[in-house]
Amino acid sequence: MATPVTLVTGAAGFAGSHLLELLARDADGTLAAWHRGGTDRALPLVDRVEWRAVDVLERAAVGEAIAELRPSIVYHCAGDAHVGHAWNRTEHTFATNVRGTANLLDALDDAGVTARVMVPSSALVYSPADRPLREDDPLVPSSPYGLSKLAQEMLSRHGGRSVTVTVARAFNHVGPRQNPHFSASGFARRIADIERGRWAPTIAVGNLSARRDVTDVRDTVRAYRLIAERASHGDCFNVCSGRAILVGDLLQMMIARARVPVRIEPDPARYRPNDTPLIVGDASLIRSALGWSPEIPIEKTIDDILDYWRSAP
Repeated sequence: MATPVTLVTGAAGFAGSHLLELLARDADGTLAAWHRGGTDRALPLVDRVEWRAVDVLERAAVGEAIAELRPSIVYHCAGDAHVGHAWNRTEHTFATNVRGTANLLDALDDAGVTARVMVPSSALVYSPADRPLREDDPLVPSSPYGLSKLAQEMLSRHGGRSVTVTVARAFNHVGPRQNPHFSASGFARRIADIERGRWAPTIAVGNLSARRDVTDVRDTVRAYRLIAERASHGDCFNVCSGRAILVGDLLQMMIARARVPVRIEPDPARYRPNDTPLIVGDASLIRSALGWSPEIPIEKTIDDILDYWRSAP
């Protein structure tokens, strides 16, 4: 019997690297990881992982790599994940999230591989609402990023593929190693820099009144694994806590842990177009169907993000 192969695309990224760590602890067979070559990003040091530079936008390279690997499970974490940047880089966002996904699925079809493919989507595919969002709520994205993720979903779930495709609609997830362009990580890095005397004791902020459903990335990737291994073709699950927290409260929790006094300074340039006041999910489906719920308290997540940036060079 052939050794099973698990593939994680975008494995050098935020969620991908945490997923690799989870899978490396007890996944059977070969654990393959793709990263986009040509960057100076250091690859995560994870045991048992076979790394390969594969850009999902390079159709021929994707086809060659899939034909060689013939994976049984694919976690398609490669993508352009920055919501704010998508307003100015719409073409790149759509190319990566949609065409990159098409290249992967086409390669699996061409190679005759009947893999299980888990596609991480986003809460931003939904129409904004003033209540917890359910999987059967209207899908009316209000941003280019959300639209790209909806297109990715539709391509994956309704393309007549031979693979089994499942979708995880992830709400905000945070944790160590996240790019500081995202608010929680950006706040933590600035606090760490202030503590070291590298920056004036001020944090410039955008909209702090937004309320977001926030989950630790390590809980999020646990959900990814359950969805990939146990869900049926076409299934879609919210990955969320079911609770919303003010962005301002998240920042205040970090400031309360700072080792020196820190001030907040509003910066209009940091406000996003069409910033949604509330994004919170209903987690009842994934809880009842797969038995998943978040386990890591927000206080530990904040401590770990701060510790990561305090130890960064």
